[in-house]
Amino acid sequence: MAEKIVGILGGMGPDATVDLFQKILRATPATRDQEHLRIIVDCNSKIPDRTAHIISGAEDPWPYLHESAQLLERAGVNLIVIPCNAAHNWHDRIQASVKVPVLHIMQATADHVQANYPSVTKVGLLAVPATVKVGLYHRAFANHGIEVIAPDKEHQELTTKAIFAVKAGDSGPEGTALLIKAGEHLIAQGAQAVVAGCTEIPLVLKDGDLSVPVIDATRALATAAVKMARGED
Repeated sequence: MAEKIVGILGGMGPDATVDLFQKILRATPATRDQEHLRIIVDCNSKIPDRTAHIISGAEDPWPYLHESAQLLERAGVNLIVIPCNAAHNWHDRIQASVKVPVLHIMQATADHVQANYPSVTKVGLLAVPATVKVGLYHRAFANHGIEVIAPDKEHQELTTKAIFAVKAGDSGPEGTALLIKAGEHLIAQGAQAVVAGCTEIPLVLKDGDLSVPVIDATRALATAAVKMARGED
């Protein structure tokens, strides 16, 4: 069976796009260049802010997401991945606009937790307010009987501050400290694992930084993409 070409609908943000690309490489069992997957990337950082649209009705990113998805399909990709959690608010529309599969980061993450942490019944979610508001993680995990809890207002503000610091190029320890504080708040509410539900978060918060597992949604998506591209799913 021929390997599938992976398309990355990226730019949201650029560092998160690079992180997903690297995680796809690391998830691929390759010993030489030719054993890696073919990957086509559209890193369009001009896509309007997803959170701003969902929360306050700012410019709709849909036309840009639609254009990028169709560009990747015309380029010959066989599947698409999106390194932005909030952009998955448009997942169904993106999927309907192309003939190739568009993987779903929330579903990949929920499947990963069920497979690797079967005793977990409650997870905490660190993400931008838009991702929390639309409830995509809540629905994906509910399909596995797992409850999702989000931070209170104070700890959501800490999370958002850390995320936008990373977007501004600051991946220093201050952002990690903010996320640790927000994560431990979720753990105190009963979270048995904490989902890094924004693609900037894994750049500064790693598994081992909290007293429970940190679930890297970007890594879960990368793993799912490799499996599909190699015909292993």
